[in-house]
Order: sequence, then structure tokens, then C-alpha cells
Amino acid sequence: MTVLARLEHIVKDFGAVRALDDVTLDINHGEVLGLMGDNGAGKSTLVKTIAGNFQPTSGSYSLDGQPVHFSGPAEARRHGIEVVYQDLAICDNLTAAANVFLGREMMKRVGPFKVLDHKGMNRRANEIFKELKSETRPAALVNRMSGGQRQAVAIARTRLSESKIVLMDEPTAAISVRQVAEVLALIRRMKDQGLSVILISHRMPDVFEVCDRVVVMRRGRKVADKPIAQSSPEEVTGLITGAIQSA
Repeated sequence: MTVLARLEHIVKDFGAVRALDDVTLDINHGEVLGLMGDNGAGKSTLVKTIAGNFQPTSGSYSLDGQPVHFSGPAEARRHGIEVVYQDLAICDNLTAAANVFLGREMMKRVGPFKVLDHKGMNRRANEIFKELKSETRPAALVNRMSGGQRQAVAIARTRLSESKIVLMDEPTAAISVRQVAEVLALIRRMKDQGLSVILISHRMPDVFEVCDRVVVMRRGRKVADKPIAQSSPEEVTGLITGAIQSA
């Protein structure tokens, strides 16, 4: 696999607290990377650094071989980096299509006025759901959807632009076993389309089912980075707890 993004010797300090300590990480084209660690291990800080929320205190960050310095998430998004947060940031009172285009609405001109192009948004949302092989309907209200369908809406939003990396924060938390299977299938389809996916999860079975590689964080440091086929749930548990120091 070829490297899409590289973070080298990343340090992130918040006052006297060092949240990331000399973290080096490659993100490869078309790879699903599992990011694991206990609460406070540095996973969220690392993700927010990749997504442009945080500027590293020191270290370098490159994308497609070019150095990048994102001023915020909007600039990172313009470079193809999308985030699906745990709370999904979707509006229950809107349709699936309206949520997909939230903040990026399609407009059309009617006489001297610009109005929302609902037909255009429904059509494009339907195309994306079909690409993802999701049964979600563009006109359906989100407040009537399952957890798996809501994840499909949030993932569809990342497909509006030419996304390269999708960061997924605990996408299978608090949903049923059947819905977990739906979300994991969506992750596989994103990989099949050439996207790089970073899956942040506490659920060991999900990581070992869909990920190509696993990275384990502990106390702000990267303590493991290896192909999933060369690790095991027992080893990862030991790395997370500190029973195993590194791998």
C-alpha cells in the first residue's frame, strides 16, 4: 500500500499536559486502520490533529507527499479529510437528504431568487446511498431511522466531496448487533471505493473484523502499529492496559 498521509514526531501540549508524545503514523491508500486505546490515551487528540481541529505543538504532517498546516476542520475537509463523530451531528427533524447536504445545500434559481434544490439533493443523496448499498431513502425522516441508517446518512455526507480519509469515532457504539453488521459493511464499501478509513473503537470484534492494521495508544504515545493478522485481541488488550509495554 502507498502512503496517503504521514504524521511524524507529533507532539501536542495543552499547557503542562502532554496529550500526544512523539507520535509517528502513516495512513495508507485504501486501508482501514483501527485506532484503539483507553480513555485519555490520546486517540481523540490524534484524530482532531489529523482533522485540523488542533495544530500540533511540534512535528510534521504531510498529505500526498506535501506538507500541510490546517487552520481548521473546514480547510482539512477541502483537502479530503472527513470526520463522522460519535454523536453523528445530524438533525432528527430533517430528511436523510437534507442531513446529507446540511451546510452544503444545492441551490437553484427561480426568477431573481435562489431557492433550495430539493429534487437535486434527493437525487444525489439517492445515488450515494445506492453506491453504499444502503436501503436508506432520501425522503425518510431521520427520527424514524435505526442507528445503522443514521450512520449511513453521516457516511453519505462524507461522499459529497472528493474525500480521501474518513475518520469514524465509535460508529458501532450503542446500536444493535444487526445494525453493527450494517455499519461494518458500509466501512468495507468505503474501502472498496479506495477510501482510507480510520476506525476509532473500543469494540475489539469490530476492529478485528474490518481493519487491515491496528494502532494502539497509551498515555499519549503509540505503543503498537502492526497488521491486524499479526496481532490478537489478547495482545491489544494487554497493550491498552499496560500489561504489555509495546508491540
